[in-house]
Amino acid sequence: MVAAAALIAGAVNAVAGGGTLLSFPALLLLGFPALTANVTNTLGLLPGYAGGSVAYRAELRVQRERVRFLGPVSIAGAVVGAVLLTRTSNRVFGAVVPWLILLACALLLLQPLVTSRVTRHRPEQEQHRSPVLAAAQFLAGVYGAFFGAALGVVMLGVLGLFIRDDLQRINALKGVLSLIINVVAAVYFAFFGPVSWIAVLVMVPMSAVGGFIGVTVARRLHPVVLRTVVVVLGVAFALHELL
Repeated sequence: MVAAAALIAGAVNAVAGGGTLLSFPALLLLGFPALTANVTNTLGLLPGYAGGSVAYRAELRVQRERVRFLGPVSIAGAVVGAVLLTRTSNRVFGAVVPWLILLACALLLLQPLVTSRVTRHRPEQEQHRSPVLAAAQFLAGVYGAFFGAALGVVMLGVLGLFIRDDLQRINALKGVLSLIINVVAAVYFAFFGPVSWIAVLVMVPMSAVGGFIGVTVARRLHPVVLRTVVVVLGVAFALHELL
């Protein structure tokens, strides 16, 4: 069950984000405590983000400046999020996440309208250097390391508000920044988190394959379809947590 969930989760993360809503519950069903399931899931899905970034290398080649600017911001946020997770109670952990996801879904639905207003007077080469975007990406890094479910939803919404570009390129940028965030969190959890290494060994190869497959699917989707998939996954996860 964990292997199949990791395969599909890797593909979903590459397409839009939200794969954790499959793999995290699978670990819970196997009896893992919530914190153990969360940190194990972070390590297990890491290769899926790597596979997605490799498959998106053509779209990333022209975005090196964006990665150089937003990468360190993502690292800083991920460090804060990883530390916060190990110091947060299960009650708070479960209560906050659904509302963050619903906010991100609303942001993504409004993305086309808000993007046209935000980027109208900003030179294209400077869009990624916005201080507001840097602050938002820092918070995305905190969230991604803290839990990470539907991190792609959050970052597609944030990046889409400030960067005027094709949705596939933004999706590729989202993928590499997600990889950075999850690498930082995984390293921290490997030393300081309650990881189930047996589950990680099962999940790692399956999520890598799923990530590569997911990009192939994403390239064939119309931007409206891709955005709809992201929102549906995000809302489904939030409702699952609230009900």
